[in-house]
Amino acid sequence: MAFHEVRFPASLSFGSLGGPERRTEIVTLQNGFEERNTPWQHSRRRYDAGVGLRSLDDLEELIAFFEARRGQLHAFRWKDWADFRSCPPSRQPGPLDQFLGTGDGQRRVFGLGKLYRSGSESYLRPVAKPVAGTVTAAIADDPCADGVDFTVDVTTGQVTFAVPPPEGARVTAGFEFDVPVRFDTDRIQVSVASFQAGDVPGVPVVEVRL
Repeated sequence: MAFHEVRFPASLSFGSLGGPERRTEIVTLQNGFEERNTPWQHSRRRYDAGVGLRSLDDLEELIAFFEARRGQLHAFRWKDWADFRSCPPSRQPGPLDQFLGTGDGQRRVFGLGKLYRSGSESYLRPVAKPVAGTVTAAIADDPCADGVDFTVDVTTGQVTFAVPPPEGARVTAGFEFDVPVRFDTDRIQVSVASFQAGDVPGVPVVEVRL
C-alpha cells in the first residue's frame, strides 16, 4: 500500500457527511458506577463520499478516483470542509494561529498541530498533510519568510527553520490542511436509474494513521 499525494475532488467532498470518531470502553460496575477508558490517543474521522454526488459526471469522476486508488489499497487526501484551517472558518490562517513549541537554540524541526479547547480541557491533533502554499510561521510573534526562514514538508507536516529558534521563543504557525484517508470499501454499487431519482450510493471513507 502507499499514500497518494492527491486530493479527492473537493467539489465532490463538499456537502459530505462525516466527522470525528472516538472509541470508548465502558464497564458498568455492580454498584452502577462506570469505568471508562479509551485505547485511542487520537480521534479518527469518517466520511461518506457519496453524498456530494450531483450528476452522472460526478459519479464517473468518483469511479475514476476509486479505480486509481485500487479501492482500499492506497490512501489519499481529503478536504474536510467543516475543519480544514488552523483558525476559525470565518478567518484566514495566520502565523500566530497554532503554538508548535518553544525554541531551545538547537531544535530546528517542529511538527504542525491543531489545538481543540473547551473549558479547561484540550486536545492536540497532529497535522501531517498541510496544503502546499498555505503554511505561515512566526518566531516570537515575528513572521518568517517561507523558503527563506523556513521550509515545510507537505507530506509529513514538519516545519524546518533555517536557524534554530532562540531559547524561550514561541514558535507558531497557520495553515490549511487535508485529512489522510482511504476508501472503507472495495465495492461501489450504483444504479443509473436510482441515481437519477436521487438515491446516491454510500461510499465510506475513513482516516488513516500515519
